[in-house]
Amino acid sequence: MGAPWGRAAGRGFGRRRGRGLPRGALALAAGLLCTALAAYSCWTRLPPLPWASPAPPRPVGVLLWWEPFAGRDSGARRPPDCWLRFNISGCRLLTDRAAYAEAQAVLFHHRDLVKGPHDWPPPWGVQARWTEELELRVLDDEAAAAAEAVATSGLRPPGQRWVWMNFESPSHSPGLRSLAGNLFNWTLSYRADSDVFVPYGYLYPRNHPSDQPPGLGPPLARKRGLVSWVVSNWDERQARVRYYHQLSQHVAVDVFGRSGPGRPVPDAGLLHTVARYKFYLAFENSQHLDYITEKFWRNALLAGTVPVVLGPDRANYERFVPRGAFIHVDDFPSASSLAAYLLFLDRNPAVYRRYFYWRRSYAVHITSFWDEPWCRACQAVQTARDRPKSIRNLARWFER
Repeated sequence: MGAPWGRAAGRGFGRRRGRGLPRGALALAAGLLCTALAAYSCWTRLPPLPWASPAPPRPVGVLLWWEPFAGRDSGARRPPDCWLRFNISGCRLLTDRAAYAEAQAVLFHHRDLVKGPHDWPPPWGVQARWTEELELRVLDDEAAAAAEAVATSGLRPPGQRWVWMNFESPSHSPGLRSLAGNLFNWTLSYRADSDVFVPYGYLYPRNHPSDQPPGLGPPLARKRGLVSWVVSNWDERQARVRYYHQLSQHVAVDVFGRSGPGRPVPDAGLLHTVARYKFYLAFENSQHLDYITEKFWRNALLAGTVPVVLGPDRANYERFVPRGAFIHVDDFPSASSLAAYLLFLDRNPAVYRRYFYWRRSYAVHITSFWDEPWCRACQAVQTARDRPKSIRNLARWFER
Protein backbone atom coordinates (compact mmCIF):
# COMPACT_ATOMS: atom_id res chain seq x y z
CA MET A 1 0.00 0.00 0.00
CA GLY A 2 1.11 3.53 -0.62
CA ALA A 3 2.27 5.93 2.02
CA PRO A 4 -0.26 8.34 3.53
CA TRP A 5 -1.15 11.30 1.35
CA GLY A 6 -0.35 13.84 4.03
CA ARG A 7 0.02 14.42 7.72
CA ALA A 8 -2.79 12.96 9.79
CA ALA A 9 -5.19 15.21 11.60
CA GLY A 10 -5.82 14.76 15.32
CA ARG A 11 -6.68 11.11 15.86
CA GLY A 12 -9.74 9.82 17.62
CA PHE A 13 -13.12 11.08 18.73
CA GLY A 14 -12.78 13.96 21.10
CA ARG A 15 -9.37 15.34 20.10
CA ARG A 16 -9.71 18.90 18.89
CA ARG A 17 -7.58 21.79 17.77
CA GLY A 18 -7.94 25.39 16.65
CA ARG A 19 -10.94 27.68 16.73
CA GLY A 20 -13.60 28.70 14.26
CA LEU A 21 -13.65 27.23 10.75
CA PRO A 22 -11.06 24.49 10.09
CA ARG A 23 -7.78 24.97 8.37
CA GLY A 24 -9.02 22.36 5.90
CA ALA A 25 -11.27 25.00 4.31
CA LEU A 26 -8.24 27.13 3.51
CA ALA A 27 -5.98 24.24 2.52
CA LEU A 28 -8.53 22.46 0.36
CA ALA A 29 -7.44 24.03 -2.92
CA ALA A 30 -3.77 23.30 -2.24
CA GLY A 31 -4.58 19.74 -1.28
CA LEU A 32 -6.51 19.18 -4.46
CA LEU A 33 -3.51 20.21 -6.58
CA CYS A 34 -1.53 17.19 -5.37
CA THR A 35 -4.40 14.75 -5.78
CA ALA A 36 -3.44 13.47 -9.23
CA LEU A 37 0.18 12.70 -8.36
CA ALA A 38 -0.68 11.17 -5.03
CA ALA A 39 -3.48 9.13 -6.55
CA TYR A 40 -1.12 7.66 -9.12
CA SER A 41 1.31 6.67 -6.39
CA CYS A 42 -1.28 5.10 -4.08
CA TRP A 43 -4.06 3.69 -6.23
CA THR A 44 -1.80 1.90 -8.70
CA ARG A 45 -0.98 -0.40 -5.77
CA LEU A 46 -4.62 -1.27 -5.13
CA PRO A 47 -6.31 -4.21 -6.90
CA PRO A 48 -6.96 -3.27 -10.54
CA LEU A 49 -10.36 -3.68 -12.14
CA PRO A 50 -10.73 -5.97 -13.95
CA TRP A 51 -8.10 -8.29 -12.59
CA ALA A 52 -5.82 -10.07 -15.04
CA SER A 53 -3.08 -12.62 -14.46
CA PRO A 54 0.25 -12.10 -16.26
CA ALA A 55 0.36 -15.81 -17.11
CA PRO A 56 -2.25 -18.56 -17.47
CA PRO A 57 -3.17 -19.48 -13.88
CA ARG A 58 -2.98 -22.98 -12.58
CA PRO A 59 -6.34 -24.59 -11.72
CA VAL A 60 -7.25 -24.07 -8.07
CA GLY A 61 -10.03 -25.49 -5.91
CA VAL A 62 -11.33 -23.35 -3.03
CA LEU A 63 -13.84 -24.82 -0.58
CA LEU A 64 -16.19 -22.51 1.32
CA TRP A 65 -16.75 -24.41 4.58
CA TRP A 66 -19.94 -22.44 5.42
CA GLU A 67 -22.11 -19.99 3.55
CA PRO A 68 -21.47 -16.82 5.62
CA PHE A 69 -24.40 -15.87 7.87
CA ALA A 70 -26.66 -18.38 6.10
CA GLY A 71 -26.72 -20.97 8.87
CA ARG A 72 -24.99 -24.30 8.98
CA ASP A 73 -28.08 -26.23 7.87
CA SER A 74 -28.76 -24.10 4.81
CA GLY A 75 -28.34 -25.58 1.36
CA ALA A 76 -25.24 -24.74 -0.60
CA ARG A 77 -25.81 -22.06 -3.21
CA ARG A 78 -24.41 -22.13 -6.70
CA PRO A 79 -20.82 -20.78 -6.72
CA PRO A 80 -20.08 -17.71 -8.84
CA ASP A 81 -18.22 -17.84 -12.13
CA CYS A 82 -14.98 -16.03 -11.30
CA TRP A 83 -14.14 -15.53 -14.96
CA LEU A 84 -17.44 -13.88 -15.86
CA ARG A 85 -17.66 -11.83 -12.69
CA PHE A 86 -14.07 -10.80 -12.02
CA ASN A 87 -11.94 -11.95 -14.98
CA ILE A 88 -10.20 -14.55 -12.81
CA SER A 89 -9.77 -17.87 -14.60
CA GLY A 90 -8.80 -21.31 -13.39
CA CYS A 91 -11.05 -21.34 -10.30
CA ARG A 92 -13.02 -24.32 -9.09
CA LEU A 93 -15.20 -23.07 -6.25
CA LEU A 94 -16.47 -25.85 -4.01
CA THR A 95 -19.35 -26.15 -1.53
CA ASP A 96 -19.51 -29.93 -1.18
CA ARG A 97 -17.45 -30.99 1.82
CA ALA A 98 -16.87 -34.33 0.17
CA ALA A 99 -14.39 -32.46 -2.04
CA TYR A 100 -12.36 -31.35 0.99
CA ALA A 101 -9.32 -33.40 -0.04
CA GLU A 102 -9.31 -31.80 -3.49
CA ALA A 103 -9.23 -28.18 -2.25
CA GLN A 104 -6.03 -26.17 -2.31
CA ALA A 105 -7.65 -23.72 0.14
CA VAL A 106 -10.55 -23.77 2.61
CA LEU A 107 -12.34 -20.56 3.62
CA PHE A 108 -13.64 -20.27 7.20
CA HIS A 109 -15.90 -17.30 8.01
CA HIS A 110 -15.11 -16.08 11.51
CA ARG A 111 -18.61 -15.39 12.81
CA ASP A 112 -19.79 -18.86 11.78
CA LEU A 113 -16.55 -20.33 13.07
CA VAL A 114 -17.00 -19.31 16.70
CA LYS A 115 -20.74 -19.76 17.21
CA GLY A 116 -22.43 -23.02 18.05
CA PRO A 117 -20.74 -26.42 18.40
CA HIS A 118 -17.43 -27.00 16.68
CA ASP A 119 -17.66 -28.00 13.04
CA TRP A 120 -14.17 -28.53 11.66
CA PRO A 121 -12.77 -30.78 8.95
CA PRO A 122 -11.58 -34.12 10.38
CA PRO A 123 -7.81 -34.41 10.79
CA TRP A 124 -6.34 -35.62 7.53
CA GLY A 125 -5.22 -39.24 7.65
CA VAL A 126 -6.66 -39.80 11.13
CA GLN A 127 -9.70 -41.85 12.09
CA ALA A 128 -12.87 -39.77 12.33
CA ARG A 129 -13.33 -40.87 15.95
CA TRP A 130 -10.32 -38.75 16.85
CA THR A 131 -12.06 -35.56 15.85
CA GLU A 132 -13.68 -34.91 19.21
CA GLU A 133 -10.49 -35.72 21.10
CA LEU A 134 -8.56 -33.22 18.98
CA GLU A 135 -11.20 -30.52 19.04
CA LEU A 136 -9.87 -27.32 17.47
CA ARG A 137 -12.19 -24.90 19.13
CA VAL A 138 -10.29 -23.93 22.25
CA LEU A 139 -12.25 -24.01 25.49
CA ASP A 140 -9.45 -24.48 28.05
CA ASP A 141 -5.73 -25.09 28.25
CA GLU A 142 -6.04 -28.78 27.54
CA ALA A 143 -8.11 -28.15 24.42
CA ALA A 144 -5.63 -25.49 23.34
CA ALA A 145 -2.81 -28.00 23.48
CA ALA A 146 -4.80 -30.49 21.43
CA ALA A 147 -5.68 -27.85 18.86
CA GLU A 148 -2.06 -26.76 18.61
CA ALA A 149 -1.02 -30.35 17.98
CA VAL A 150 -3.50 -30.77 15.16
CA ALA A 151 -2.73 -27.40 13.61
CA THR A 152 1.02 -27.90 13.52
CA SER A 153 1.33 -31.61 12.75
CA GLY A 154 0.22 -31.42 9.14
CA LEU A 155 -3.08 -33.23 9.69
CA ARG A 156 -4.67 -31.72 6.62
CA PRO A 157 -4.25 -32.48 2.90
CA PRO A 158 -0.67 -31.70 1.76
CA GLY A 159 -0.26 -28.10 0.64
CA GLN A 160 -3.81 -27.10 1.63
CA ARG A 161 -4.22 -23.61 3.10
CA TRP A 162 -6.78 -22.72 5.74
CA VAL A 163 -7.95 -19.13 5.28
CA TRP A 164 -9.55 -17.10 8.06
CA MET A 165 -12.09 -14.68 6.54
CA ASN A 166 -13.61 -11.77 8.45
CA PHE A 167 -15.05 -8.36 7.53
CA GLU A 168 -16.13 -7.21 10.97
CA SER A 169 -13.98 -4.94 13.12
CA PRO A 170 -12.08 -6.33 16.13
CA SER A 171 -14.74 -4.79 18.39
CA HIS A 172 -17.38 -6.98 16.74
CA SER A 173 -15.37 -10.18 16.29
CA PRO A 174 -16.04 -12.32 19.37
CA GLY A 175 -14.03 -15.44 20.06
CA LEU A 176 -10.77 -14.30 18.48
CA ARG A 177 -8.72 -15.45 21.44
CA SER A 178 -10.40 -18.85 21.52
CA LEU A 179 -8.66 -19.90 18.31
CA ALA A 180 -5.46 -21.89 18.49
CA GLY A 181 -2.17 -20.53 17.27
CA ASN A 182 -0.89 -21.75 13.90
CA LEU A 183 -4.39 -22.90 13.03
CA PHE A 184 -4.72 -20.72 9.91
CA ASN A 185 -2.27 -20.21 7.09
CA TRP A 186 -3.72 -17.00 5.68
CA THR A 187 -5.97 -14.09 6.59
CA LEU A 188 -8.57 -12.59 4.26
CA SER A 189 -10.11 -9.30 5.33
CA TYR A 190 -10.43 -5.56 4.72
CA ARG A 191 -7.05 -5.02 6.37
CA ALA A 192 -4.41 -3.98 3.87
CA ASP A 193 -1.85 -6.21 5.60
CA SER A 194 -3.99 -9.34 5.16
CA ASP A 195 -2.64 -12.18 3.09
CA VAL A 196 -5.66 -11.70 0.84
CA PHE A 197 -6.68 -8.03 0.88
CA VAL A 198 -10.31 -7.46 -0.05
CA PRO A 199 -11.48 -3.94 0.92
CA TYR A 200 -15.14 -2.99 1.07
CA GLY A 201 -14.49 -0.80 -1.95
CA TYR A 202 -11.85 1.20 -3.78
CA LEU A 203 -11.32 3.72 -6.56
CA TYR A 204 -10.03 2.66 -9.97
CA PRO A 205 -9.12 4.70 -13.07
CA ARG A 206 -12.22 5.74 -14.97
CA ASN A 207 -12.38 3.93 -18.30
CA HIS A 208 -15.72 5.16 -19.59
CA PRO A 209 -18.01 8.14 -18.84
CA SER A 210 -20.69 5.71 -17.64
CA ASP A 211 -18.48 4.19 -14.92
CA GLN A 212 -20.07 4.49 -11.49
CA PRO A 213 -20.68 7.07 -10.30
CA PRO A 214 -21.33 8.59 -13.75
CA GLY A 215 -20.58 12.18 -14.68
CA LEU A 216 -18.29 14.82 -13.26
CA GLY A 217 -20.58 15.59 -10.35
CA PRO A 218 -24.13 15.07 -9.10
CA PRO A 219 -26.75 17.67 -10.07
CA LEU A 220 -27.13 20.04 -7.13
CA ALA A 221 -30.73 20.79 -8.10
CA ARG A 222 -31.70 17.29 -6.97
CA LYS A 223 -30.24 17.73 -3.52
CA ARG A 224 -33.10 18.88 -1.32
CA GLY A 225 -31.58 18.02 2.07
CA LEU A 226 -28.35 18.85 3.85
CA VAL A 227 -27.23 15.91 6.04
CA SER A 228 -28.45 12.30 6.13
CA TRP A 229 -27.47 9.20 8.06
CA VAL A 230 -28.58 5.59 7.70
CA VAL A 231 -27.93 3.47 10.80
CA SER A 232 -29.33 0.04 11.60
CA ASN A 233 -27.66 -0.73 14.94
CA TRP A 234 -28.15 2.06 17.46
CA ASP A 235 -25.96 2.01 20.56
CA GLU A 236 -25.70 5.06 22.80
CA ARG A 237 -22.24 3.90 23.92
CA GLN A 238 -20.74 4.23 20.45
CA ALA A 239 -18.66 7.25 19.47
CA ARG A 240 -20.77 7.76 16.34
CA VAL A 241 -24.00 8.11 18.33
CA ARG A 242 -22.40 10.49 20.81
CA TYR A 243 -21.08 12.64 17.99
CA TYR A 244 -24.45 12.62 16.23
CA HIS A 245 -26.12 13.98 19.38
CA GLN A 246 -23.62 16.85 19.45
CA LEU A 247 -23.83 17.59 15.74
CA SER A 248 -27.64 17.52 15.59
CA GLN A 249 -27.77 20.38 18.09
CA HIS A 250 -26.31 22.68 15.42
CA VAL A 251 -27.51 21.30 12.09
CA ALA A 252 -30.48 19.16 11.06
CA VAL A 253 -29.62 15.50 10.40
CA ASP A 254 -32.22 13.24 8.78
CA VAL A 255 -31.76 9.76 10.23
CA PHE A 256 -33.00 6.58 8.55
CA GLY A 257 -32.86 3.04 9.88
CA ARG A 258 -34.53 0.43 12.04
CA SER A 259 -33.56 1.78 15.45
CA GLY A 260 -32.87 4.96 17.37
CA PRO A 261 -34.51 8.15 16.07
CA GLY A 262 -34.44 6.90 12.48
CA ARG A 263 -37.39 6.44 10.20
CA PRO A 264 -37.70 3.74 7.52
CA VAL A 265 -35.74 4.18 4.32
CA PRO A 266 -38.22 5.34 1.61
CA ASP A 267 -39.35 2.89 -1.03
CA ALA A 268 -37.07 4.63 -3.52
CA GLY A 269 -34.15 2.87 -1.83
CA LEU A 270 -31.10 3.84 0.15
CA LEU A 271 -28.90 5.19 -2.64
CA HIS A 272 -31.66 7.25 -4.22
CA THR A 273 -32.59 8.66 -0.82
CA VAL A 274 -29.04 9.56 0.19
CA ALA A 275 -28.36 11.10 -3.23
CA ARG A 276 -30.87 13.84 -2.41
CA TYR A 277 -28.60 15.14 0.38
CA LYS A 278 -25.37 17.11 0.17
CA PHE A 279 -23.64 15.26 3.02
CA TYR A 280 -23.76 11.76 4.43
CA LEU A 281 -22.51 10.69 7.87
CA ALA A 282 -20.27 7.72 7.03
CA PHE A 283 -19.79 6.90 10.70
CA GLU A 284 -18.28 3.48 11.48
CA ASN A 285 -19.54 1.47 14.45
CA SER A 286 -15.98 1.28 15.80
CA GLN A 287 -12.64 2.83 14.99
CA HIS A 288 -9.92 0.46 13.77
CA LEU A 289 -7.12 0.34 11.22
CA ASP A 290 -8.43 0.17 7.61
CA TYR A 291 -12.01 -0.38 8.81
CA ILE A 292 -13.71 1.70 6.10
CA THR A 293 -16.95 0.02 5.11
CA GLU A 294 -19.78 0.30 2.62
CA LYS A 295 -21.00 3.33 4.58
CA PHE A 296 -18.20 5.25 2.90
CA TRP A 297 -17.82 3.53 -0.47
CA ARG A 298 -21.43 2.74 -1.33
CA ASN A 299 -23.68 4.94 0.79
CA ALA A 300 -21.65 8.10 0.18
CA LEU A 301 -19.25 7.99 -2.78
CA LEU A 302 -21.39 5.82 -5.04
CA ALA A 303 -24.58 7.67 -4.08
CA GLY A 304 -23.00 10.99 -5.08
CA THR A 305 -22.83 12.79 -1.75
CA VAL A 306 -19.93 14.08 0.32
CA PRO A 307 -18.99 11.69 3.14
CA VAL A 308 -18.43 13.07 6.62
CA VAL A 309 -16.37 10.33 8.21
CA LEU A 310 -15.80 9.05 11.72
CA GLY A 311 -13.57 5.99 11.72
CA PRO A 312 -9.79 5.57 11.53
CA ASP A 313 -7.71 8.73 11.31
CA ARG A 314 -7.49 10.93 8.22
CA ALA A 315 -4.14 9.49 7.15
CA ASN A 316 -5.71 6.03 6.97
CA TYR A 317 -8.47 7.26 4.64
CA GLU A 318 -5.92 9.08 2.50
CA ARG A 319 -4.22 5.78 1.70
CA PHE A 320 -7.27 4.95 -0.43
CA VAL A 321 -8.88 8.24 -1.54
CA PRO A 322 -7.71 11.83 -2.14
CA ARG A 323 -7.89 14.17 0.82
CA GLY A 324 -10.38 16.41 -0.97
CA ALA A 325 -12.99 13.64 -1.39
CA PHE A 326 -14.26 13.59 2.21
CA ILE A 327 -14.61 15.55 5.43
CA HIS A 328 -13.18 14.07 8.65
CA VAL A 329 -14.62 14.92 12.05
CA ASP A 330 -11.08 15.07 13.44
CA ASP A 331 -10.42 18.17 11.30
CA PHE A 332 -12.67 20.20 13.57
CA PRO A 333 -12.30 21.33 17.19
CA SER A 334 -15.97 20.58 17.91
CA ALA A 335 -19.18 19.33 16.39
CA SER A 336 -20.45 22.90 16.26
CA SER A 337 -17.43 23.88 14.15
CA LEU A 338 -18.13 21.02 11.76
CA ALA A 339 -21.76 22.12 11.51
CA ALA A 340 -20.63 25.66 10.68
CA TYR A 341 -18.43 24.33 7.88
CA LEU A 342 -21.24 22.24 6.41
CA LEU A 343 -23.48 25.31 6.40
CA PHE A 344 -20.67 27.28 4.76
CA LEU A 345 -20.43 24.69 1.96
CA ASP A 346 -24.20 24.75 1.58
CA ARG A 347 -24.02 28.47 0.86
CA ASN A 348 -21.02 28.18 -1.47
CA PRO A 349 -21.75 25.61 -4.21
CA ALA A 350 -18.47 26.28 -6.05
CA VAL A 351 -16.48 25.18 -3.00
CA TYR A 352 -18.82 22.26 -2.38
CA ARG A 353 -18.31 20.94 -5.92
CA ARG A 354 -14.57 20.58 -5.30
CA TYR A 355 -15.33 17.50 -3.22
CA PHE A 356 -16.30 15.75 -6.46
CA TYR A 357 -13.16 16.51 -8.47
CA TRP A 358 -11.95 12.93 -7.94
CA ARG A 359 -14.83 11.71 -10.14
CA ARG A 360 -13.16 13.15 -13.23
CA SER A 361 -10.50 10.44 -13.11
CA TYR A 362 -11.81 7.66 -10.87
CA ALA A 363 -14.83 5.43 -10.44
CA VAL A 364 -15.96 3.37 -7.45
CA HIS A 365 -15.77 -0.39 -7.15
CA ILE A 366 -18.02 -1.96 -4.50
CA THR A 367 -17.02 -5.41 -3.27
CA SER A 368 -19.56 -8.14 -3.98
CA PHE A 369 -20.08 -10.35 -0.92
CA TRP A 370 -19.42 -13.21 -0.77
CA ASP A 371 -18.55 -14.01 -4.35
CA GLU A 372 -15.60 -11.67 -4.64
CA PRO A 373 -13.64 -12.78 -1.56
CA TRP A 374 -14.12 -16.38 -2.70
CA CYS A 375 -12.66 -15.64 -6.14
CA ARG A 376 -9.90 -13.47 -4.72
CA ALA A 377 -8.82 -16.33 -2.46
CA CYS A 378 -8.52 -18.49 -5.57
CA GLN A 379 -6.43 -15.84 -7.29
CA ALA A 380 -4.15 -15.57 -4.26
CA VAL A 381 -3.49 -19.31 -4.27
CA GLN A 382 -2.69 -19.17 -7.99
CA THR A 383 -0.02 -16.53 -7.52
CA ALA A 384 1.38 -17.67 -4.15
CA ARG A 385 4.58 -19.56 -3.67
CA ASP A 386 4.62 -22.91 -1.97
CA ARG A 387 6.54 -21.68 1.09
CA PRO A 388 4.50 -22.70 4.18
CA LYS A 389 3.09 -20.07 6.48
CA SER A 390 0.87 -19.99 9.54
CA ILE A 391 -0.65 -17.24 11.69
CA ARG A 392 0.87 -17.69 15.13
CA ASN A 393 -1.38 -15.26 17.02
CA LEU A 394 -4.44 -14.22 15.07
CA ALA A 395 -5.96 -12.10 17.85
CA ARG A 396 -2.75 -10.14 18.46
CA TRP A 397 -2.45 -9.32 14.76
CA PHE A 398 -6.08 -8.36 14.23
CA GLU A 399 -6.62 -6.42 17.47
CA ARG A 400 -3.56 -4.20 17.22
